[in-house]
Amino acid sequence: MARTLMIQGTMSNAGKSLITAGLLRIMKEDGFLAAPFKSQNMALNSYITREGLEMGRAQAVQAEAAGAEPEADMNPILLKPTTDTGSQVIVHGIHRGNMTATQYFAYKKSLIPQIMESFHRLERQYDLIVIEGAGSPAEINLKQDDIVNMGLARMTDSPVLLVGDIDRGGVFAQLYGTVMLLEEEERQRIKGLIINKFRGDKTILDPGVVMIEELCSIPVLGVTPYLDVDLEDEDSLGDHLLGSGQTGLADIAVIRLPRISNFTDFQPFLAIPEISVRYVGSLRELGKPDMIILPGTKSTMDDLLWLRREGLEAAVVRHASRGLPVLGICGGYQMMGMTLRDPLGAESSREFLRGMELLPVDTVFGEDKMRTRVKGTFGQLEGLLSPLSGKQVEGYEIHMGTTKPRKPGRYMAEVTEDQGDPKADGSCLGSCYGTYLHGLFDGEGVASLTAEILLKAKGIHYSPGETVSYREYKDSQYSRLAKELRKHLDMDRIYEIMGVKR
Repeated sequence: MARTLMIQGTMSNAGKSLITAGLLRIMKEDGFLAAPFKSQNMALNSYITREGLEMGRAQAVQAEAAGAEPEADMNPILLKPTTDTGSQVIVHGIHRGNMTATQYFAYKKSLIPQIMESFHRLERQYDLIVIEGAGSPAEINLKQDDIVNMGLARMTDSPVLLVGDIDRGGVFAQLYGTVMLLEEEERQRIKGLIINKFRGDKTILDPGVVMIEELCSIPVLGVTPYLDVDLEDEDSLGDHLLGSGQTGLADIAVIRLPRISNFTDFQPFLAIPEISVRYVGSLRELGKPDMIILPGTKSTMDDLLWLRREGLEAAVVRHASRGLPVLGICGGYQMMGMTLRDPLGAESSREFLRGMELLPVDTVFGEDKMRTRVKGTFGQLEGLLSPLSGKQVEGYEIHMGTTKPRKPGRYMAEVTEDQGDPKADGSCLGSCYGTYLHGLFDGEGVASLTAEILLKAKGIHYSPGETVSYREYKDSQYSRLAKELRKHLDMDRIYEIMGVKR
């Protein structure tokens, strides 16, 4: 059976996901079969496994870091917020319906058998499992029914490392307050503290490290720096979504919809220094980009109305009228069509909404959810992105709703599911493009060719030179993360806590 370690945080975005990914890469480099586990994740950024099951993207990233194939057991419960008080509930990769927060709170303890089924399956496959908590273990109003922090640590009998975020300030209060709000049995599970996201001269911090160890009677196992590694973010708290406002030689504006999902679709462009990717949430921030992308969203109709109210819809239409490219992915593609209908109330309380009328397609929402991985080629595209025509593409579909063209026309790509027949995906009209394919820029050469097209349109010669695939680039970032964590964490002590000999 696998040995386990649990990473908990003093708050959301303390760095649990990054520390977990780095530890898993270290374990892989040290010759162990290692896997991530998070019993319950709340995020709009999801991933589709080879089996067509849905899981949190953070655990897929962690699996990649460990050199393991992502599987739904690594994240048995995924909550995808649909409103401020409700979420879509996904269990073992399959949609179980929508619930309010109150409904889910009463329901979640019944999911403990499914959580433990997943954990035990992983336990039999791997040497080591690194478990990630969620939020804080000291949420005293939620502790009684906890299935993701100390409650899970108890169920899996796992030692815990507690991570605090010094970048936000008050890290010693975070650590001490969290420890003191726990029950004695829970405190005994915490075997080490980690101070994360440190900038500056560590010697100035050393006296505080000694004092917090004395106050908590728990050793500090490392002070990790603010790491400049390019890994996909778990959710919309990611810094890059805030945008720096700086533009590159060619500028891509991604509309930061209120319920944006799968925003990591555009991560490959971050590895191309000539291209800027800005996430914009207002007309003032939009400026004059070379390409606009409407990303996925968990609430297509509500976010389209927001786009309308903010004046961004009119700006996108004007952009397209000048022959500049507009790309919609998933919910963004649905918005670009002529009409959106939801007769069953599956996606919204509205039965009908006029679309942006940029593509000749209509969408009808239903209760069934499409989840599949596909491969294929781009179609015969028009407009500025026509050089992508015929290039290989792969990605995954994850959406509710069916979109149909009003008449036969150009499609974005022809794709095939595993063991399936070819099918047309998306739509193309002039400079407007729509697709259901998430991850289409991850394919080899797709992002670099798109960059070349945008730069050439501005009269700028772009030669990428020796290209590195996005997979190779990501792998180098995992290795870089592991190298930095080895410098700053007491890995010998961490392995000892797990009961593992290196």
